[in-house]
Formats: sequence, structure tokens, C-alpha cells
Amino acid sequence: MKKNLLCALLMLLPFGVVHAEQTLTYPKKNIDVVIPKNPGGGTDTSARTVIEFARDRMPSGTMMVPVNKPAGNGITGLLEVAKARPDGYKLVMTTVELAMFPHQGKSPVTYKDFTPIVTTIADPVAVVVNAKSPYNTLQEFIDAAKANPGKIKVGNSGMGAIYDLATINIEKITGTKFNRIPYNEGTGPSIAALVGEHIDAVLTTPGSVKSQVDAGILKVLGVMDEKRFPLFPDVPTFKEALNLDVNVKMRAWAVLATTAKVDDNIKKQLVDTFTEVVKTPAYQEALKKQGIMPVVITGDDAYEMMKDDHELYGKLIAETTKK
Repeated sequence: MKKNLLCALLMLLPFGVVHAEQTLTYPKKNIDVVIPKNPGGGTDTSARTVIEFARDRMPSGTMMVPVNKPAGNGITGLLEVAKARPDGYKLVMTTVELAMFPHQGKSPVTYKDFTPIVTTIADPVAVVVNAKSPYNTLQEFIDAAKANPGKIKVGNSGMGAIYDLATINIEKITGTKFNRIPYNEGTGPSIAALVGEHIDAVLTTPGSVKSQVDAGILKVLGVMDEKRFPLFPDVPTFKEALNLDVNVKMRAWAVLATTAKVDDNIKKQLVDTFTEVVKTPAYQEALKKQGIMPVVITGDDAYEMMKDDHELYGKLIAETTKK
């Protein structure tokens, strides 16, 4: 499936970027792009997509070279770029785990060790149930959870991972208690369990269940963001569905970054170049075909997103540890 998507991407490239102006001037050699995940996943594919669309903006004879380094939950790759010379020759695909791992004692690096360039993924967390579920609205789901503390089984991609922490955040905000069921192999098995009616709900990104929703197998009750998700415009945000006073934002993001303290000129070139790339219609269409909604969150805006999530997960993890 991923190979087919990449093939389709390569077919789109001549129409998407061949006429683009060359905007990077500093590279005199290849730029390494570290992907701290296994090949074929969403982070890997989105990283390869964005650098493919940027390839004709490189000086002649140079290129961006993707290298997968998933060892140590990706921490090895993060450390390599964090400690690299700040000359713009090493980039890394950071993910939302960067906001969690430091608080879990898994990593010594934080968002402060990087200079964000461009966001390739920023999909909100969604509450998903089986189409046969008695819950047709998020409010009904929360009301049932309040009436049955610890009884409703909610699947996630592993204890302490983003979707587990999102469940904890929902408990905190709504005064509920769920039976959190981990599927350490990832999101796929938890979705399969929901399809098979082994659990009551799952937290994941909307795009990861689009095919099942379109087929009438699953339904999305709400998204954790300040605005509705374009793939499911009829699905309300948490603030809308639960009449909350504040927005509830939790997103699974991936941000291409380089080392902290990189020269301002290099930072500007990278941010400006990739901002143009992510605004390219062909690039956006390529992402949509992968079930990922394109976003334009770059440079300092991406830094603020990473900082906000670092603080959010710090509080959530600290509260979880106290229990």
C-alpha cells in the first residue's frame, strides 16, 4: 500500500515541482534527513513526501538523503541531530513523542534542542466507536462513562503513548474513568479490535479510520482540536460536543527540524523553502491520498506547537505518576 502511494507520488512530482525556483543556496553537499521510525509508516512516508517535493529546490549536484534510524524508539536519531554541528546538513523528523519522552525518563532531548522547519502531520486525536455502538454522540459516550466508571473499554497504541495520554486527558476534563486497553503493536491492532467489537472505543487520528467510516463500519464522535477536521466536517470538536469553555487540543504531529542554534540565514532558507513546498497543490494532494490532511505550520509557529505540547504532556504524565 505504502509503495503504491510512493509510486503515485513520484508520478505527481514532475507536475508539482519541476518549475519551482531553486531557493536553497547554502548546501555544498548532501543533506541527511534522519527518520527515527521504521520504513513504511506515516512519519516515514510524510518525510519522504516533503523532501521529494523539495528536491528541485536544491543546488545542482546536491540532494536530501532520507535515512531511517528507529533504534531506541527513535531516540538515537534524535540525539544524532541534536548534537550535530548547527550547519543545516542534518535534519530530523521529530514526532509528538518528543514532547512525551523527556517526562517519562526515556530521552534527554526536548524541543529546545531543535530548530523546527515544517510540520508534515498535525492530525487531531479522535474518539471512534463501532457503527453498531449505542453511542451516537460524544455526550452520550461521556454520560455512559460517568454512569459506569472503569467499565467502558478504550483501546490505545500502548500505555504512555499519545492515545493513552489522550484518554487520560479526557478523564481529567470530563471527570470520567475508562478501562484503558493497550495494543503495543500500534494503532492497527486497536482499530481491528474495535471493528471486531472487542472494545467499546478507540482513540486515534481520523484519517486512520477513514476507510472503515466510509464503509459504515466505524463512526467518529468527536475530535480534539479547536476546529473541525476537514476529512469529517460533520464531526464536532470536544468544545462543541460537550459545551466546554475551552478547546481541547491533542494532535499527532511530525515536524521536520534541524539542530538548535543553526545560523539565521540557513534557518530562513529552510523555513521559506519548505513553506512554499507545503503550499504546493500537488504536495497537498499527495498527502490527502495517504489519509493525511496538509497543514501549514512552519518555523516559529511549529516551535510554539512543540513547546505547548511539551508542557501539556509534562502535566499529564506527572498527574499519572502520582496515581
